[in-house]
Amino acid sequence: MLELLLARDERGMQELIVRYGPLIRYIIAPFLKDEREREECFSDVTMKVWEKTELFCEQNGSFKAWLSAIARNTALNRARKNQKEAETCELPEAEPARTETPEEALLRSERTTRLMSAIRELYAEERAIFYRKYYYMQSTAQIAAELGTTEKAVEARLYRIKKKLRKILGGELDV
Repeated sequence: MLELLLARDERGMQELIVRYGPLIRYIIAPFLKDEREREECFSDVTMKVWEKTELFCEQNGSFKAWLSAIARNTALNRARKNQKEAETCELPEAEPARTETPEEALLRSERTTRLMSAIRELYAEERAIFYRKYYYMQSTAQIAAELGTTEKAVEARLYRIKKKLRKILGGELDV
């Protein structure tokens, strides 16, 4: 499939949709509630893969992980855009627009790096639950159903995971 996509052969796109279409839809669903929005986002994801296949590098991870990141980011950007359009309002003239200073950007980057390092210290199952809740934005009910457990059990595990991350990070986790 990857060779077909790199060769710009449409059979590669068809194979992508058949093989990974359900995964893409699964990732997009929590971000976009409207069916039409989800279908448009699905099209955007497949077009991005078609246009950027040559950027995929196996040394950085699997194709499935690369595709998942594209799907998640595309859906998240579309949801943010929809939210901004829904919340359009005029800014007061007296207040300038707030932009991030270079110092704030550096601090945010350092916090992100520390958090990613702390997440790598979690057990694989803990990492999976954490990512499902806070990266893929899945509901607790959906996670519980797919893991075959109760919502309370998932909430308890998330509580313990966050507690563990706070301990690793020295109390600076604000999830």
